[in-house]
Amino acid sequence: MSEKIYDDIAAFIVVAREESFTKAAAKLGVSQSALSQTIRNLEGRLQMRLLSRTTRKVSATELGEQLRESAEARLHSIADDLNRLRGLSSAPSGTIRISSSSHPTENILWPKLAPLLIEFPDLNLEIDSDAALVDIVGKRFDAGVRLGEQIDKDMVSIPIGPPERMRVVASPDYLRRYGTPQHPRDLTSHDCIQIRMPTAQAPIPWEFKKDGEELNVRVSGRVICNNRNVQIDAAKQGLGLAWILQDFALPIIERGELVGVLSDWCNEFPGFHLYYPSRRQHSHAFELIIKALRWRG
Repeated sequence: MSEKIYDDIAAFIVVAREESFTKAAAKLGVSQSALSQTIRNLEGRLQMRLLSRTTRKVSATELGEQLRESAEARLHSIADDLNRLRGLSSAPSGTIRISSSSHPTENILWPKLAPLLIEFPDLNLEIDSDAALVDIVGKRFDAGVRLGEQIDKDMVSIPIGPPERMRVVASPDYLRRYGTPQHPRDLTSHDCIQIRMPTAQAPIPWEFKKDGEELNVRVSGRVICNNRNVQIDAAKQGLGLAWILQDFALPIIERGELVGVLSDWCNEFPGFHLYYPSRRQHSHAFELIIKALRWRG
């Protein structure tokens, strides 16, 4: 098999990913007609139809999708190997892409990784802050950051921060008017500021644990929001109880703006972890980032 077929397969991958000959041709720097001929030649040589073409869209056939997934995985593996080998003989370089939510981005990733960018000018960093749980493999991130209990078992994960704890808080005025919940089940009769994550159909239940007993309570209320600052402000204005990370709750409790309740039911759980596919070959730059972020207690 000639070397050209590998170039043609690489071109096919771009077309399948972009679902457009026009966009793929622009990315590859070739004409649309030349790219279309390349794909026809490839389909002829392989004796299989790889793309389904309509007037509006180009999409991979079932066989084409299998080829795309297999070939793309091998190309990524080769790229990882080349980056790793290149890194062994030179200063850290290249771009590391990390998916993270805003809290660990601001309080863990940036403080620890900014010094690396200053020390190593050929190292590039992209951090995408998103509350949604992102498919880091499909979106081609090198790693992600999430709470330890949210990470799939097939991923390698390392702690980058201490254990976390959620706290239930409310304004003093709210508690005077409606009373203080004494048990997590009491929350069902209170207004609560609900949280719905971007990929979830319904607001998430609030989780509690005490003396081995675990409870997931589905709360209700007039406000649904996944923005931390809005949750805190809504609680301050007496619109309900909020369920927020202790890191944010304690300073506000100490100032007397909010009151913590059900503290004995709010146990620690695994904090933020960096996670990545177990099959990944690490570049020198990625190893450096793991070393910088690892939490040692």
